[in-house]
Amino acid sequence: MRVLFGDCEFDPGRRLVLRHGRAIPLSPRAFELLAILLDRRPEAVSKTELLEQLWPDSFVSDASLHNLVAEVRAALNDESRSPRYIRTVTKFGYAFHGDARPVEEPAGNTAAAHAIHTGPRLVSPRGDWHLSEGPNLVGRDPDCVVRVDSPTVSRHHARIVVMGAEVTVEDLQSKNGTFVNGHPVRDPVRLDDGGEIRVGSVTMTFRNREGLDSTLSQYR
Repeated sequence: MRVLFGDCEFDPGRRLVLRHGRAIPLSPRAFELLAILLDRRPEAVSKTELLEQLWPDSFVSDASLHNLVAEVRAALNDESRSPRYIRTVTKFGYAFHGDARPVEEPAGNTAAAHAIHTGPRLVSPRGDWHLSEGPNLVGRDPDCVVRVDSPTVSRHHARIVVMGAEVTVEDLQSKNGTFVNGHPVRDPVRLDDGGEIRVGSVTMTFRNREGLDSTLSQYR
């Protein structure tokens, strides 16, 4: 089951961890460590148990586990001194203590569900951006979920809000405007699957749940 926490998504079916909608690299053992801590949250898991599960046929020191935790923290932009997700339990082990929310998968075959349930996205020749539940900033700034490197795009250009099946876009007083299907956005506007969004001179297509492959094919 997929799990959302902060600006991250854990997807065990596709063996992906996403931050701001983009896949972040994790070694196989680091991925398994995160899976264990998420599965056992909010319980603390002892170092002994983690070592046995992660290295079942090998003897390794606590330092190996410490390095693995550091890898996960770096990937999630977490810190040991003020952890948001991975908490060190002194002289015992580790625990996931962030606010995590499981996402129910559609009924039926999981692989088939992933094939048709891609989630809300923006696609263009410049990239493919996954949109998370809640607000998603669009702009040039590095903290934007949809980061578009163009001089015609403001640092914080627009905001796309995903609330279940409802998705809206609003302009953030950008210099060159936000347009949906050629119409300027002044108040929040609902986005429908296949709708065209233009920020500055950059055009993207909104895909919601399904049909991603057909959209991508037009750019190949």
